[in-house]
Formats: sequence, C-alpha cells, structure tokens
Amino acid sequence: MLVPVLLLGGCGLKSGSPMVDDVSPGSVGQGEPLKGATLTVTSKNFSENIILGQMTGLVLKAAGAEVLDRTNLPGSISAREAIINGDADVQWDYTGTGWITFLGHAEPIVDPKKQYEAVRDEDKGNGVIWLPPAPLDNTYALAISKKNNAKYKLRTLSDVAALAKKDPGAVTICVENEFASRDDGLPGMEKKYGMKIPAGNIQKMDAGIIYTQVSESTSCLLGEVYTTDGRIRAMNLDLLEDDKHFFPNYNASPVVHEATFEKYPVIAELLDPLARKLTTEVAQTLNAKVDVDGEDPHEVAKEWLVEEGFIEEG
Repeated sequence: MLVPVLLLGGCGLKSGSPMVDDVSPGSVGQGEPLKGATLTVTSKNFSENIILGQMTGLVLKAAGAEVLDRTNLPGSISAREAIINGDADVQWDYTGTGWITFLGHAEPIVDPKKQYEAVRDEDKGNGVIWLPPAPLDNTYALAISKKNNAKYKLRTLSDVAALAKKDPGAVTICVENEFASRDDGLPGMEKKYGMKIPAGNIQKMDAGIIYTQVSESTSCLLGEVYTTDGRIRAMNLDLLEDDKHFFPNYNASPVVHEATFEKYPVIAELLDPLARKLTTEVAQTLNAKVDVDGEDPHEVAKEWLVEEGFIEEG
C-alpha cells in the first residue's frame, strides 16, 4: 500500500505517494543521473495524462530519483499551479492548452512546431519550462461511425459543410456543453467552414456518452471526440480531417518547474526519447487499455516502457 507523505524540499511543499516500483535503467537513465534527487510528478485527471505522468515517474525513478506520485489532480489549472509554485516538478501538458488557456491567446498557430516554440518562449517568463513535444496531438475532432459513413463517405469537415448545405436534416451532432459554446469549439468551427447546424440537430451530453451514441448510429450522425481517445478504434469510428486547420494543435510536452530544470537539466535527456515515440496512434492504443479494457494506468505505463526498452523491471 502506498502511504501519502509530505516532504519539505527546495521547491516548496511536496505531497504525494512514493513510487515503490523496482525499476532500473534501460535505454534511458544509465548511470542513474538523478540519484539523490526527490521529484514530484503530477498530472491532470484523465486517462491519457495520468498514463503520461506515470511514465515520467517511472523513468525518473529508474534514473535514480525518489519519486512522489501526485498525478490525477482535478482539471488543468491545479496541475499547472503545482508546477508554477514548485509543489510539483514535472507534468505533461498540451501546446494548445498552454497557448490559449494559460497564455490567453485567441488564435492558434497552425504550424505545430511554431505553436510549441511560441508557448515555450512565452511561458518561460512564468517559470515554466516546456521540453520538446511528442507527435501525439490530442485535439478536437468530429467522428462518424463506419456504418453511417458507408452511406455518406465523409472524409473532411468541408464534406460535412457540403452535406449540411445540401441536406441540413442529415447533419445531427452530439457535443459536450463546453464545446457547444466555445469559440474554439462548435460556433467557431461552423464559422470557419461556413456551415450552420440547426439548433434542434445539436444534442449536448457528457463526453463518454458521445462515443456510444455515434457508434450506435442512432442519436447523432457526428460526435465531438478527442483524437487520441482509444474508443475511436474500439467503436469503429472514422475521424474527419480538419482540412482548414481550425482546431488548435494540442501536442503533449513534458513541462518542468524552472528551478527543478536548472538543478536537473538531465530530465530533458531522459524524457525526450519517450516524447519522440509517443504518436497519436500509440496514445489511442494505450488509452484504450484504460478506458476500454479497464486496466490500471500505472501498469499500462510500465508495460509500455518495458516493452520499448526504456526501463527494466527488477
């Protein structure tokens, strides 16, 4: 059993459960460059971000650190504040979230590399270090069941706009409440693509229900989804291409408290090989193990790291 502890460290009050896994370096962490360090890892409270947090903790532990697990914090802001205040040392965040939600910009940057660089450069002023991002892009998308798409043959959001113009009654959509009102959600998408979906054709519901409703091909033709969600494959859904690049890039990046990074710059070297391997497809597979198969995020993270040779057990 993991017992919560409180430690006073150089970065302020640290709380969490010690990671007790018996892991050692594989392709990363050779020589245990973090021996003697005590580091706190945090995450937001959804499966993908918890998995990424667990991966980070295991890699840092294999590299010799004592690791406190403070993952699964509610919402984006609490994990963000933990990093800024030094109550946590490392987490994974998303470039679109950084640019729009944290830094307050209205317009996303279309090029993923430039989006990352802009976030990295501006957020350094807040004492937050963004390490190079993964190809993994957890952005918004619309999805349709393969069964329904056999009839409509939709490939892009421009195809949806054309269908909405030709046959407005055909385009029914299930979305979350927030997506229905955000400028980077449904209203902005309709404006960008020149489409108007009748209010009666829009149903609002919890995110998890959307996948089921779209898959069952009854309540809604289209649904708001996240591109890395494992249920996309499991429920035989087709993702529609955002061909006008409306939705922001949400590439996952390791984010480090500045004082921690200055003391342990090797963290970048340890996490970069993980980031390069984490594609949207890999994330879909790992997320499905948790959200579809019911596996534990910690075990999913460890299994992947061992399979990829990043760490070894025992």
